[in-house]
Amino acid sequence: MSAVLQETRSSQSPIGHKKPRLGFLGIGWIGRARMQALQESGVAEIVAIADASGDALGEAAQIVREASMHDSLDGLLQQDLDGMVIATPSGAHAAQAITALGCGLAVFCQKPLARTADETRRVIDAARRNDRLLGVDFSYRHVNGVPRLRELVLGGELGELYAIDLVFHNAYGPDKPWFYDLQQSGGGCVMDLGIHLIDLACWITGCTQARNPDAQLFARGVALAQPIREVEDYASAQWRFENGTGVRLTCSWNLPAGRDAVIGAAFYGTAGGAALRNVDGSFHDFTVERFDRTRRECLAAPPDKWGGRALVAWARRLARDPRFDEGARELIDVAAIVDAIHGR
Repeated sequence: MSAVLQETRSSQSPIGHKKPRLGFLGIGWIGRARMQALQESGVAEIVAIADASGDALGEAAQIVREASMHDSLDGLLQQDLDGMVIATPSGAHAAQAITALGCGLAVFCQKPLARTADETRRVIDAARRNDRLLGVDFSYRHVNGVPRLRELVLGGELGELYAIDLVFHNAYGPDKPWFYDLQQSGGGCVMDLGIHLIDLACWITGCTQARNPDAQLFARGVALAQPIREVEDYASAQWRFENGTGVRLTCSWNLPAGRDAVIGAAFYGTAGGAALRNVDGSFHDFTVERFDRTRRECLAAPPDKWGGRALVAWARRLARDPRFDEGARELIDVAAIVDAIHGR
């Protein structure tokens, strides 16, 4: 990409055409699902797609027939793009994001943005240095009712918050070998599942500092020493936020839970409670409810197509203003909590 083009992009706000021109790097099932949601939204143009798998490219071509196809990041960088959506294995995220940002592209990345807080900080620094918008697919923020739950907490309607219970148990495990390689994944079920709820707790409360963290991690029923040297498949952790709120997290892969998944984030205060919970073991259907002793009020319920909303919201923001958003600093705090659970 020419220096002139990069300089032009750095000075643009908003971008110079109606819809952002985006490239997709990595189109496994999650990449294809996000691409489908973005295509249906109509808020951006998907102009280029890259994946090392020819079969994956063939499936992607059925969704976006007009996009050019490439087998690597280099191919994408030769295209006229405003931003890039990254959905590759976790260990590649940081380097790929830094490269794209350095070429003047905004970046939307699957979680985790990086394997450690230090890696995350380097990506944030690259986004700030190149003044490009950076987003991460923390999709549970966009489930119907969750923004209202956040309003309840931040507005003090639940009173003084004193406890948060986070749970994400998956009766299955990842089907890709790289998830089980610590170098490629950065961690096990906490990095894959728990990080969603850690982010949710930080976002909903506005708290980011984990004090006195304590964690027990297991792999195939055997306790792991910290810092971990292999990925965990069960984790139990607790800490206090800077305002004194106690947080408890449990998450797992391959748990005999009697259903496909157990997912929840419950918030308890001196004037009531509220929670996000999955329905009948579903990975996709959720209720959000408010509690007053034994009474409950439903704030949201299925059906709800929430999966691609984070990407669509990022693309809309990109169309208005492609510059760096200081809110991205919060990603470092979430990564630091994951580091603490892993004993790093």
